[in-house]
Amino acid sequence: MVKVLVDGTPVDVPAGSSALQACEAAGKEIPRFCYHERLSVAGNCRMCLVQVVRAPKLVASCGFPVAEGMQILTDTDVVRRARRAVMEFLLINHPLDCPICDQGGECDLQDQAYGYGSGVSRYQEAKRAVTDKELGPLVKTVMTRCIQCSRCVRFSTEVAGTPELGIVSRGENAEVTTYVEKALTSELSGNLIDICPVGALTAKPTAFRARSWEYKKTDSIDVMDAVGTNIQIQARGAEVMRIVPRINDEVNEEWLSDKGRFSVDGLKKRRLDHPWVRVHGKLHKASWQDTLVSMARRFEGVSGDRIGAIAGDLCDVESLCALKDLMTALGSSHTDCRQDGAWYDMRSRSGYLFNSGITGIDEADALLLIGSIPRHEAPVLNARIRKQYLHKGRGGFPVASIGALPVDLTYNVDVLGEGPEVLTRLLDGSEAFAEVLKTAKRPMIILGHGALTRPDAQAVYEATLQLAHQTGVITQDWNGLNILHTAASRVGALDIGFVPGSRGFAVTNMLRGGVEILWLLGADDFPLDKISKDTFVIYQGHHGDAAAARADIILPGAAYTEKSGTYVNTAGEVQRALRAVFPPGQAREDWQIIRAFSEVAGHPLPYDSVEALRARMAEVNPVFSNAGTEIAPAPQSVTDSSVSKGTAEFNNARIRPVIDDYYQTNSISRASLTMAECSRVYGPMRAVAAE
Repeated sequence: MVKVLVDGTPVDVPAGSSALQACEAAGKEIPRFCYHERLSVAGNCRMCLVQVVRAPKLVASCGFPVAEGMQILTDTDVVRRARRAVMEFLLINHPLDCPICDQGGECDLQDQAYGYGSGVSRYQEAKRAVTDKELGPLVKTVMTRCIQCSRCVRFSTEVAGTPELGIVSRGENAEVTTYVEKALTSELSGNLIDICPVGALTAKPTAFRARSWEYKKTDSIDVMDAVGTNIQIQARGAEVMRIVPRINDEVNEEWLSDKGRFSVDGLKKRRLDHPWVRVHGKLHKASWQDTLVSMARRFEGVSGDRIGAIAGDLCDVESLCALKDLMTALGSSHTDCRQDGAWYDMRSRSGYLFNSGITGIDEADALLLIGSIPRHEAPVLNARIRKQYLHKGRGGFPVASIGALPVDLTYNVDVLGEGPEVLTRLLDGSEAFAEVLKTAKRPMIILGHGALTRPDAQAVYEATLQLAHQTGVITQDWNGLNILHTAASRVGALDIGFVPGSRGFAVTNMLRGGVEILWLLGADDFPLDKISKDTFVIYQGHHGDAAAARADIILPGAAYTEKSGTYVNTAGEVQRALRAVFPPGQAREDWQIIRAFSEVAGHPLPYDSVEALRARMAEVNPVFSNAGTEIAPAPQSVTDSSVSKGTAEFNNARIRPVIDDYYQTNSISRASLTMAECSRVYGPMRAVAAE
């Protein structure tokens, strides 16, 4: 530690810290534009000038390293004059359009101009104008407002890994632009809006629709992937206007994927806001009472082994627990949350978790991807992998992959092969990367659903588990064997036991006519044409997706922004989301619908409040007793004979990605016009017939 004096206050900071960090540690506010805690230091805005005793001139505190006994002065006359001068220069060409700027009310330039500027402009010449850039369907540009802080350039290069922005020209003619006129290709491009300190980069889908002070802000959890990104939902009246990230260094740092940010307009399209009952082949609106009574009559005389339930990818644990209890009360063990048919090791919780924790990536020094494309499956997690790759350098953090790799992951990856036979070579040592894993101090394997949804998923997992023990991926103090989920509800559903019980049917058997009544809880992502024509289908969800068209009864539920719910991320961290707005029309929270039906059906569930339901969840699994606390799983043992060498029998087919179109993966994103436009711009090229 280094001791420095900041305005006479002694403070200890780590060696290598900057003067700006020392000032913040002492509780002093230092204005800045170009400096950002998660980006490299540029030192080009000069707003953070401070006075260092015995230094010949003022220094930019963001890039000035501290030394033992250094004395820093942050509020002298010379510092104040310098900041006013810098602010005057920054405002020379800035347009006077604050009243119509979407950044108004949360603009750093606006705030610091009031706090540190002179309040008077002496500039009489004509201001310069800069042509706006077309960056795609998500980010709107007004480049005349740009102050060339270069945050966007550094973010796209360092964090997103898509170096598509840069600064051309010099002096007054400098401007941020793309090297070639094209749309931004990163799945994290919306974060450019957050880090831009002025109104040069704003959200194109919500341009000129509301002002920041009009929003009611509610903390929640993103459900577009399984990372559990902490978000803030900002609503005006009954409408969700935008979603922005919250800081959580353990999960998402301060980033949010584009799908989680911009699919917000999908919450207003194709909504189910009224119960529907199919009569003589046609769906008709009905009251809640008539709908529940009609359902109860249909259940009469049907034995429990002829009733099944499938849960979707966006469900909260409360609704999963309630539906599981209802199925048990009806005598059914046919429950499944695996629409994609994935296989998991259910012997212990660590068999289906990201065991190292998301922050464990920061400790890893070698990585093997098996059937996983993190850039599409979890963009925020992929950014953390890239951060570690840059921190360690390629030699310090080698990355290899097994399976098809149709996209640049933003860091160098050695593709060892596209089929699971590579695991055999790794196990017998004929593949060189096996030695890389053995020599690493913290090796990591990420097993994705490209491998876990295959017919030979169990064989692939067992070979991977054997490789993990053989190469030191699993030791007494480190478990680097990680399952990367793609569905926000999956880990919570597995924790609550929403899987087939004894003699229970999985999804495939239920679809083949194994059940007479099939309850779909937000389940839309499986081949609906495989449902038997004789099966009576109940669809409970918030969007009129394909499954709703097949349903005989439709129960309108609440989207994730419209209910207080519990979600468990891929690392096993239990997190709570709060309700931001109320559901539309007659839609209700899902657990309440299930509880109401249980009363009509004569099997009332033993809870009437969300508190009682959460107590029931904690009774089923203790991990739900402390929301927000990550339960660290213990390393798996190798005592089970199923992981012995030579038992694996692989399918020869190559391992394929599970996500074909990143922007169209669930009912909300498929209803979003913004995501549809992104899919058109960024999606896979489709063949066009010749004229």
